[in-house]
Amino acid sequence: MRSRALVALLSSCCLAGPLAAQDLRTRISKELFTFGTCGEPLCLQGALIGHGEHFIPADTASGASILNFIANSIGASVANTPITSASSGVTFQFVGGLPVKTSTSAGPIFGERAQTLGRGRFFFGANVSQMHFERLRGIRVDQLQFNFTHEDVPPAGLGNPSFENDVVQVNVSLDVNLLITSLVMSYGIVDGVDLSVDVPFVRTSVEGHSVANILPLGGFPTPHFFAGDATNPVLTAFASTAGAATGLGDVAARLKINVAQTKRVGVALLVDTRFPTGDENNLLGSGAFAGRGLGVLSATWGNTTPHLNLGYVFRDGDLQNNSVVANIGFDQLLAPFATMAFDVLSDWQIGDSKLVVPPPVQYVAPYPHQVIPTNIPSQRDDLMSASLGFKFRTQRGIELVTNALIPLRNSGMQPSVVWTGGVEYNF
Repeated sequence: MRSRALVALLSSCCLAGPLAAQDLRTRISKELFTFGTCGEPLCLQGALIGHGEHFIPADTASGASILNFIANSIGASVANTPITSASSGVTFQFVGGLPVKTSTSAGPIFGERAQTLGRGRFFFGANVSQMHFERLRGIRVDQLQFNFTHEDVPPAGLGNPSFENDVVQVNVSLDVNLLITSLVMSYGIVDGVDLSVDVPFVRTSVEGHSVANILPLGGFPTPHFFAGDATNPVLTAFASTAGAATGLGDVAARLKINVAQTKRVGVALLVDTRFPTGDENNLLGSGAFAGRGLGVLSATWGNTTPHLNLGYVFRDGDLQNNSVVANIGFDQLLAPFATMAFDVLSDWQIGDSKLVVPPPVQYVAPYPHQVIPTNIPSQRDDLMSASLGFKFRTQRGIELVTNALIPLRNSGMQPSVVWTGGVEYNF
């Protein structure tokens, strides 16, 4: 037993050597699942001649889907990161040539209100959001499990010959962190019309470890092993990957038009577009154009300003769903220098999720049965989060912003909380 354990340890160290520098998407899909020296995921370098490539995902549609699923989930989370409000701070309109306040509080943080900045006024903001991803559709990312099945070789019918029942089970532990620094500028073109730009800089870091075990469900001796030979096979191997990327994210441009405004109620339309300026392969952006149209309704009751946002999001990515967004919340003036902002943000997919978990693999021999490819559930990725934050005005008129965004649904890849801090100034 000791000699077999030593062989397993030495062989795994050799088999899991790092590949050449790769982008983050490739690191996840290949390095984390590469246990042989042929450079392909799940290549059993030590297997008997003719059996070493029978698990390579390129030959099995289920395996290829599994490898792409993790990277695509991270990319979708980057693309769905909320943008701060387009018109924050104190807002004005000109009456008789003089600016008159149209808001009492410093405004929401992630929600939208109907008021606009006012003609000729500027808003500048800089904020940092940090998130440590912990769950993927409710499954902890340090407890992911994947089962890779054998390709069907002649004669037809999976499970015949018996060694086709062997499964490579890979247990994966991921550590994924995202840091987004956004610079926002808005300008009041005329009373009731604001144009704004959001420029994010993203740092994505990924570290992962995996343990692969060959489950010889077809019986002994098995032709599948990582090292050793048929009489003394090594059935366990290890792999790891680590990397980080920093760069420009997906730049957003927004136009908000105040359709109607009284002292009590306001109605506005907001259109924003996100351009695929972030590097998709390094998980810095979505890799596709996205556009959003929102209807904004807000009211003012003393020091409380509730708001409701309803709209539609178009996403041009092959694996991204269009969706309906619905946000509701309020901001409350607590003191002349302090505002509290609360929102419930939601994004509801249209149709079934395009990030598909492979279906169970069906066997015909030695009896009809199936193997579940992963412990990640097959479901829609409808998102809902609660946002609570505060703004504090300094004597120089600069707003200090702090916020916590807490996911309320086990959908997509999510952290326990998204922390945001920043500064805002308008004049």
